[in-house]
Amino acid sequence: MYPSLSDLLQDVFGIHVRLPIQTFGFFVAIAFLAAAYVLTLELKRRERLGWIKGTQEKYWVGKPPSFSDIVFHALIGFLLGFKLVGALLQWDAFVDQPQAYILSGAGNLPAGIVLALVMAYQRYRSRKKQQLAKPVLREELVMPHQRVGDFTIIAAVGGLIGAKIFDSLENWHSYMQDPLHSFLSFSGLTFYGGLIVAGVGIAWYARKKNIDLWHLADAFAPAMMLAYGLGRIGCHMAGDGDWGIYNSAYLNDGHGGVVPAPPGGFQQALHQYQDFFLATYGSFSHVPHAYFLKPHWLSFLPDWLFAFTYPHNINNEGVPIPGCAGLHCAMLPVPVFPTPLYEITTCLLLFAALWYLRKRIFRPGLLTAIYLIMNGTERFLVELIRVNTKYNIFGIHPTQAELISMLLIMVGVVLIVYVHRKHPLLQPLRPVTRS
Repeated sequence: MYPSLSDLLQDVFGIHVRLPIQTFGFFVAIAFLAAAYVLTLELKRRERLGWIKGTQEKYWVGKPPSFSDIVFHALIGFLLGFKLVGALLQWDAFVDQPQAYILSGAGNLPAGIVLALVMAYQRYRSRKKQQLAKPVLREELVMPHQRVGDFTIIAAVGGLIGAKIFDSLENWHSYMQDPLHSFLSFSGLTFYGGLIVAGVGIAWYARKKNIDLWHLADAFAPAMMLAYGLGRIGCHMAGDGDWGIYNSAYLNDGHGGVVPAPPGGFQQALHQYQDFFLATYGSFSHVPHAYFLKPHWLSFLPDWLFAFTYPHNINNEGVPIPGCAGLHCAMLPVPVFPTPLYEITTCLLLFAALWYLRKRIFRPGLLTAIYLIMNGTERFLVELIRVNTKYNIFGIHPTQAELISMLLIMVGVVLIVYVHRKHPLLQPLRPVTRS
């Protein structure tokens, strides 16, 4: 596994450079950029067809610089100077644990003050040059695709907050041991929490800007599926714990590789690594596992598609790797189902299906309903072999994701019925021209 981008470059290209960029965060950024690009394309298409329209925005030109604007830029300058210069001066500590450094009080105070003054002055000078004797109120037509940057910011902030809230609810006991650190850290993120909170935030913003929510949701559907699939690449590459249950058909070869298990091999492995399993699960009977040996007709596929030990995972979960020295020297004692790989493949295929269907569906909201059913079904199925906290509801033990995924499927089915009854078929209108 590659906890940081430096690890990936070193192993794949032989390039040794220390970068404070975690692999998971890198692929999440790629996922957001790809989703924003796809969303922009789809919004432009719907604008050309006349299905979604822009709104007139009023803004002032030539107003004098405001105190709040200058203070805001000074604050941004202080944070940049304080943290960036401090990171350069403490590069080794920053590269090893960038999240811990960012969330700490470490930094360079003089650099923060200097950059705060510089940015405040530059902002003041810039606004003074643009100032008019009499400010003018102007109006401009802003199309929905021009707001993709705003959508992305809302999705990123709301998604992170929602993911942390839902993860805290799912793992309440461990969260309460250190609430502040748990909430501020970048580990422990629940996708559906992020989806719900980000969705509410975007819907509120769209209503405020008079953007049709049905068409906006349909435009978002392929983009969200693509973002989820690409984001899971980061989960797998970093080994962040989003893996499946143990595959008892295979064993760890002692160095992070996998080999088929002989009869009774799984039980032997449990006792061999009993310190880990008993500390993690309390007893051998609570260790989640399933037996699935690669079928003969799939013999051409590598074993690690069915069982993987996630060596050098970013969470340092498992047992020590013999001969390894460094920050990330752990591997899982028994291989697990690499569920992120399954979700990457499935979600990219579902994205292709949604991208194909978007030009063949003419009822607003129908593509959103299909997305909800696809997303819920995919997640419900993968949860069957994933490690997650389970609830006890009248003797049934679902995970949080299973409950939400079932709800999404039901909402999608109801939405299909509603859309067919309430929304007439659309026809392309005269293309919108901007003034």
